[in-house]
Amino acid sequence: MTTISVDRVSRWFGNVVAVNDVTMTIGPGVTGLLGPNGAGKSTLLHMMGGFLAPSTGTVTLDGAATWRNEDIYNHIGLVPEREAMYDFLTGREFVVANAELFGLPNAGFAAQTAIDTVQMEYAADRKIATYSKGMRQRVKMASALVHNPSVLLLDEPFNGMDPRQRMHLMDLLRKMGAEGRTVLFSSHILEEVEQLAHHIEVMVAGRHAASGDYRQIRRLMVDRPHRYTVRSGDNRALASALIADDSTAGIELDLRDGVLHIQAIDFVGFTRRLPQVARERGIRLYEVSPTDESLESVFTYLVGA
Repeated sequence: MTTISVDRVSRWFGNVVAVNDVTMTIGPGVTGLLGPNGAGKSTLLHMMGGFLAPSTGTVTLDGAATWRNEDIYNHIGLVPEREAMYDFLTGREFVVANAELFGLPNAGFAAQTAIDTVQMEYAADRKIATYSKGMRQRVKMASALVHNPSVLLLDEPFNGMDPRQRMHLMDLLRKMGAEGRTVLFSSHILEEVEQLAHHIEVMVAGRHAASGDYRQIRRLMVDRPHRYTVRSGDNRALASALIADDSTAGIELDLRDGVLHIQAIDFVGFTRRLPQVARERGIRLYEVSPTDESLESVFTYLVGA
Protein backbone atom coordinates (compact mmCIF):
# COMPACT_ATOMS: atom_id res chain seq x y z
CA MET A 1 0.00 0.00 0.00
CA THR A 2 1.38 3.36 -1.09
CA THR A 3 1.14 6.55 0.96
CA ILE A 4 1.88 10.17 0.11
CA SER A 5 2.94 12.36 3.04
CA VAL A 6 2.94 16.16 2.97
CA ASP A 7 4.78 17.67 5.93
CA ARG A 8 4.67 21.42 6.71
CA VAL A 9 4.74 22.24 3.00
CA SER A 10 4.56 25.77 1.61
CA ARG A 11 5.03 27.00 -1.93
CA TRP A 12 5.21 30.58 -3.08
CA PHE A 13 5.66 32.28 -6.43
CA GLY A 14 7.33 35.63 -5.86
CA ASN A 15 5.14 37.38 -3.29
CA VAL A 16 2.18 35.06 -3.86
CA VAL A 17 1.75 32.19 -1.39
CA ALA A 18 -0.05 29.35 -3.20
CA VAL A 19 0.25 26.70 -0.46
CA ASN A 20 0.78 27.66 3.17
CA ASP A 21 2.12 25.22 5.81
CA VAL A 22 0.08 22.16 4.72
CA THR A 23 0.36 18.76 6.37
CA MET A 24 -1.67 15.75 5.23
CA THR A 25 -1.36 12.04 4.48
CA ILE A 26 -3.04 10.36 1.50
CA GLY A 27 -3.38 6.59 1.68
CA PRO A 28 -5.10 3.81 -0.29
CA GLY A 29 -8.66 4.43 -1.44
CA VAL A 30 -10.30 7.42 -3.09
CA THR A 31 -9.69 10.85 -1.55
CA GLY A 32 -11.21 14.10 -2.77
CA LEU A 33 -9.09 17.26 -2.71
CA LEU A 34 -11.71 19.96 -2.46
CA GLY A 35 -11.53 23.72 -2.64
CA PRO A 36 -12.58 26.76 -4.65
CA ASN A 37 -10.60 27.84 -7.68
CA GLY A 38 -7.29 29.34 -6.58
CA ALA A 39 -7.20 27.39 -3.31
CA GLY A 40 -3.83 25.77 -4.11
CA LYS A 41 -5.07 22.33 -5.22
CA SER A 42 -3.12 22.14 -8.48
CA THR A 43 0.08 23.42 -6.84
CA LEU A 44 -0.22 20.76 -4.14
CA LEU A 45 -0.83 17.99 -6.70
CA HIS A 46 2.18 19.05 -8.74
CA MET A 47 4.38 18.88 -5.64
CA MET A 48 3.00 15.42 -4.84
CA GLY A 49 3.79 14.34 -8.38
CA GLY A 50 7.37 15.63 -8.21
CA PHE A 51 6.89 18.31 -10.86
CA LEU A 52 7.26 21.22 -8.46
CA ALA A 53 9.61 21.72 -5.51
CA PRO A 54 8.21 22.82 -2.14
CA SER A 55 9.55 26.18 -0.99
CA THR A 56 9.62 24.70 2.53
CA GLY A 57 8.65 21.32 3.94
CA THR A 58 8.77 17.86 2.37
CA VAL A 59 6.59 15.68 0.16
CA THR A 60 7.35 11.95 0.21
CA LEU A 61 6.06 8.79 -1.43
CA ASP A 62 6.50 5.88 0.97
CA GLY A 63 9.28 7.85 2.65
CA ALA A 64 11.11 8.87 -0.56
CA ALA A 65 11.13 12.52 -1.61
CA THR A 66 9.09 13.18 -4.74
CA TRP A 67 11.19 16.14 -5.96
CA ARG A 68 14.05 15.15 -8.30
CA ASN A 69 13.33 11.46 -7.84
CA GLU A 70 12.72 9.73 -11.15
CA ASP A 71 11.92 6.42 -9.47
CA ILE A 72 8.57 7.69 -8.20
CA TYR A 73 7.20 7.85 -11.76
CA ASN A 74 7.12 4.06 -11.84
CA HIS A 75 4.42 4.32 -9.16
CA ILE A 76 2.56 7.54 -10.03
CA GLY A 77 0.09 8.32 -12.78
CA LEU A 78 -0.73 12.03 -13.16
CA VAL A 79 -3.68 13.54 -15.04
CA PRO A 80 -3.04 17.31 -15.15
CA GLU A 81 -5.76 19.86 -15.72
CA ARG A 82 -3.77 21.64 -18.42
CA GLU A 83 -3.98 20.37 -21.99
CA ALA A 84 -0.32 19.38 -22.41
CA MET A 85 -0.78 17.09 -25.41
CA TYR A 86 0.46 16.63 -28.98
CA ASP A 87 -2.48 17.32 -31.25
CA PHE A 88 -0.74 15.93 -34.34
CA LEU A 89 -0.65 12.43 -32.79
CA THR A 90 -3.50 9.98 -32.65
CA GLY A 91 -4.77 8.96 -29.25
CA ARG A 92 -3.11 5.56 -29.66
CA GLU A 93 0.23 7.09 -30.65
CA PHE A 94 0.11 9.37 -27.61
CA VAL A 95 -0.53 6.50 -25.18
CA VAL A 96 2.05 4.23 -26.88
CA ALA A 97 4.63 7.02 -26.60
CA ASN A 98 4.02 7.22 -22.86
CA ALA A 99 4.31 3.44 -22.57
CA GLU A 100 7.66 3.57 -24.38
CA LEU A 101 8.87 6.35 -22.07
CA PHE A 102 8.24 3.98 -19.16
CA GLY A 103 10.27 1.30 -20.93
CA LEU A 104 7.41 -1.19 -21.02
CA PRO A 105 8.38 -4.37 -22.91
CA ASN A 106 5.13 -4.50 -24.93
CA ALA A 107 4.15 -0.86 -25.30
CA GLY A 108 1.46 -1.53 -27.90
CA PHE A 109 -0.37 -4.06 -25.72
CA ALA A 110 -0.11 -1.86 -22.62
CA ALA A 111 -1.46 1.10 -24.57
CA GLN A 112 -4.39 -0.92 -25.93
CA THR A 113 -5.25 -2.14 -22.43
CA ALA A 114 -5.26 1.42 -21.08
CA ILE A 115 -7.32 2.70 -24.03
CA ASP A 116 -9.89 -0.06 -23.51
CA THR A 117 -10.03 0.74 -19.79
CA VAL A 118 -11.15 4.32 -20.48
CA GLN A 119 -13.45 3.25 -23.36
CA MET A 120 -11.59 5.17 -26.05
CA GLU A 121 -11.00 2.33 -28.50
CA TYR A 122 -13.54 3.78 -30.97
CA ALA A 123 -11.46 6.98 -31.39
CA ALA A 124 -7.95 5.70 -30.69
CA ASP A 125 -6.78 6.18 -34.28
CA ARG A 126 -8.12 9.68 -34.70
CA LYS A 127 -5.91 12.76 -34.29
CA ILE A 128 -6.07 14.30 -30.83
CA ALA A 129 -6.76 17.62 -32.60
CA THR A 130 -10.25 16.27 -33.41
CA TYR A 131 -11.04 15.27 -29.81
CA SER A 132 -13.59 16.95 -27.59
CA LYS A 133 -12.61 18.10 -24.10
CA GLY A 134 -14.04 14.94 -22.57
CA MET A 135 -12.17 12.70 -25.03
CA ARG A 136 -8.93 14.50 -24.24
CA GLN A 137 -9.51 13.90 -20.56
CA ARG A 138 -9.97 10.19 -21.18
CA VAL A 139 -6.88 9.80 -23.36
CA LYS A 140 -4.86 11.61 -20.66
CA MET A 141 -6.28 9.10 -18.21
CA ALA A 142 -5.18 6.25 -20.48
CA SER A 143 -1.64 7.62 -20.62
CA ALA A 144 -1.59 7.88 -16.82
CA LEU A 145 -2.75 4.25 -16.45
CA VAL A 146 -0.51 2.70 -19.10
CA HIS A 147 2.16 1.54 -16.61
CA ASN A 148 -0.39 0.33 -14.04
CA PRO A 149 0.57 2.80 -11.26
CA SER A 150 -0.25 2.32 -7.58
CA VAL A 151 -0.94 6.07 -7.18
CA LEU A 152 -3.23 8.24 -9.31
CA LEU A 153 -3.19 12.04 -9.02
CA LEU A 154 -5.99 13.67 -10.99
CA ASP A 155 -6.52 17.42 -11.34
CA GLU A 156 -10.17 18.23 -12.16
CA PRO A 157 -10.52 14.95 -14.13
CA PHE A 158 -14.24 15.34 -14.92
CA ASN A 159 -13.94 18.66 -16.76
CA GLY A 160 -15.69 18.52 -20.11
CA MET A 161 -17.11 15.02 -19.71
CA ASP A 162 -20.71 14.21 -20.52
CA PRO A 163 -22.82 12.38 -17.89
CA ARG A 164 -22.10 8.90 -19.28
CA GLN A 165 -18.33 9.53 -19.38
CA ARG A 166 -18.41 10.91 -15.83
CA MET A 167 -20.26 7.87 -14.50
CA HIS A 168 -17.80 5.51 -16.18
CA LEU A 169 -14.78 7.36 -14.76
CA MET A 170 -16.34 7.43 -11.29
CA ASP A 171 -16.90 3.66 -11.45
CA LEU A 172 -13.32 3.17 -12.63
CA LEU A 173 -11.86 5.25 -9.78
CA ARG A 174 -14.04 3.46 -7.20
CA LYS A 175 -12.76 0.13 -8.51
CA MET A 176 -9.14 1.27 -8.32
CA GLY A 177 -9.62 2.55 -4.79
CA ALA A 178 -11.19 -0.78 -3.80
CA GLU A 179 -8.15 -2.56 -5.26
CA GLY A 180 -5.94 -0.71 -2.79
CA ARG A 181 -4.57 1.99 -5.06
CA THR A 182 -4.07 5.50 -3.73
CA VAL A 183 -6.37 7.78 -5.74
CA LEU A 184 -6.45 11.53 -5.13
CA PHE A 185 -8.58 13.77 -7.33
CA SER A 186 -9.15 17.50 -7.07
CA SER A 187 -12.43 19.22 -7.76
CA HIS A 188 -14.36 22.38 -7.02
CA ILE A 189 -17.64 20.60 -7.89
CA LEU A 190 -19.24 19.39 -4.66
CA GLU A 191 -21.45 16.80 -6.36
CA GLU A 192 -18.44 15.01 -7.86
CA VAL A 193 -16.66 14.70 -4.53
CA GLU A 194 -19.81 13.69 -2.63
CA GLN A 195 -20.56 10.86 -5.07
CA LEU A 196 -17.05 9.47 -5.17
CA ALA A 197 -15.14 10.12 -1.95
CA HIS A 198 -16.21 10.01 1.68
CA HIS A 199 -12.73 11.08 2.80
CA ILE A 200 -11.92 14.66 1.87
CA GLU A 201 -9.04 17.09 2.20
CA VAL A 202 -10.21 20.70 2.01
CA MET A 203 -8.01 23.57 0.85
CA VAL A 204 -9.06 27.19 1.39
CA ALA A 205 -6.82 30.10 0.35
CA GLY A 206 -3.72 27.90 0.32
CA ARG A 207 -4.33 26.45 3.77
CA HIS A 208 -5.46 23.00 4.86
CA ALA A 209 -8.95 23.64 6.27
CA ALA A 210 -10.26 20.14 7.09
CA SER A 211 -9.58 16.43 6.74
CA GLY A 212 -11.72 13.32 7.15
CA ASP A 213 -15.19 11.99 6.43
CA TYR A 214 -17.27 15.05 5.61
CA ARG A 215 -20.22 13.68 7.62
CA GLN A 216 -18.00 13.43 10.70
CA ILE A 217 -16.71 16.95 10.05
CA ARG A 218 -20.32 18.15 9.90
CA ARG A 219 -21.00 16.66 13.33
CA LEU A 220 -18.03 18.56 14.78
CA MET A 221 -19.51 21.88 13.63
CA VAL A 222 -21.09 22.48 17.03
CA ASP A 223 -21.74 26.18 16.45
CA ARG A 224 -24.13 25.40 13.59
CA PRO A 225 -27.50 23.69 14.27
CA HIS A 226 -28.18 20.32 12.64
CA ARG A 227 -31.44 20.16 10.72
CA TYR A 228 -33.67 17.09 10.57
CA THR A 229 -36.91 16.09 8.92
CA VAL A 230 -38.97 13.80 11.17
CA ARG A 231 -42.17 11.98 10.25
CA SER A 232 -44.04 10.25 13.06
CA GLY A 233 -47.39 8.83 14.11
CA ASP A 234 -48.16 11.96 16.19
CA ASN A 235 -46.15 14.98 15.10
CA ARG A 236 -47.86 17.39 17.51
CA ALA A 237 -47.19 15.27 20.59
CA LEU A 238 -43.59 14.67 19.53
CA ALA A 239 -43.02 18.39 18.90
CA SER A 240 -44.43 19.39 22.28
CA ALA A 241 -42.17 16.89 24.04
CA LEU A 242 -39.02 17.94 22.17
CA ILE A 243 -39.46 21.71 22.12
CA ALA A 244 -38.52 22.01 25.79
CA ASP A 245 -35.48 19.78 25.48
CA ASP A 246 -32.05 21.45 25.62
CA SER A 247 -30.90 19.57 22.52
CA THR A 248 -33.28 21.45 20.19
CA ALA A 249 -33.32 25.11 19.15
CA GLY A 250 -36.53 25.15 17.10
CA ILE A 251 -39.27 22.92 15.71
CA GLU A 252 -41.61 23.66 12.80
CA LEU A 253 -44.69 21.57 12.04
CA ASP A 254 -45.28 21.35 8.29
CA LEU A 255 -48.99 20.58 7.98
CA ARG A 256 -48.86 20.27 4.20
CA ASP A 257 -46.21 17.54 4.12
CA GLY A 258 -47.00 16.10 7.53
CA VAL A 259 -43.42 16.37 8.85
CA LEU A 260 -41.48 18.13 11.58
CA HIS A 261 -38.48 20.31 10.72
CA ILE A 262 -36.17 20.26 13.74
CA GLN A 263 -33.03 22.27 14.50
CA ALA A 264 -30.77 20.37 16.90
CA ILE A 265 -28.00 22.24 18.69
CA ASP A 266 -26.70 19.13 20.48
CA PHE A 267 -26.21 16.35 17.92
CA VAL A 268 -25.46 13.58 20.42
CA GLY A 269 -28.14 14.69 22.86
CA PHE A 270 -30.80 14.91 20.17
CA THR A 271 -30.02 11.51 18.62
CA ARG A 272 -30.37 9.95 22.09
CA ARG A 273 -33.43 11.93 23.22
CA LEU A 274 -35.58 11.49 20.10
CA PRO A 275 -36.01 7.68 20.37
CA GLN A 276 -36.43 7.98 24.15
CA VAL A 277 -39.32 10.44 23.80
CA ALA A 278 -40.94 8.35 21.07
CA ARG A 279 -40.74 5.22 23.20
CA GLU A 280 -41.98 6.90 26.38
CA ARG A 281 -45.02 8.39 24.61
CA GLY A 282 -45.76 5.46 22.33
CA ILE A 283 -45.12 7.49 19.17
CA ARG A 284 -44.03 5.56 16.10
CA LEU A 285 -41.15 7.13 14.11
CA TYR A 286 -41.48 6.66 10.35
CA GLU A 287 -38.63 8.87 9.13
CA VAL A 288 -35.65 10.67 10.66
CA SER A 289 -33.53 12.32 7.97
CA PRO A 290 -30.69 14.85 8.30
CA THR A 291 -31.33 17.58 5.74
CA ASP A 292 -27.99 19.39 5.88
CA GLU A 293 -25.45 16.61 6.48
CA SER A 294 -24.05 17.14 3.02
CA LEU A 295 -20.69 18.08 1.60
CA GLU A 296 -22.16 21.41 0.51
CA SER A 297 -23.03 22.36 4.09
CA VAL A 298 -19.53 21.44 5.26
CA PHE A 299 -17.84 23.30 2.43
CA THR A 300 -19.96 26.43 2.87
CA TYR A 301 -19.10 26.45 6.56
CA LEU A 302 -15.36 25.97 6.00
CA VAL A 303 -14.97 28.71 3.38
CA GLY A 304 -17.01 31.09 5.52
CA ALA A 305 -19.62 31.71 2.87
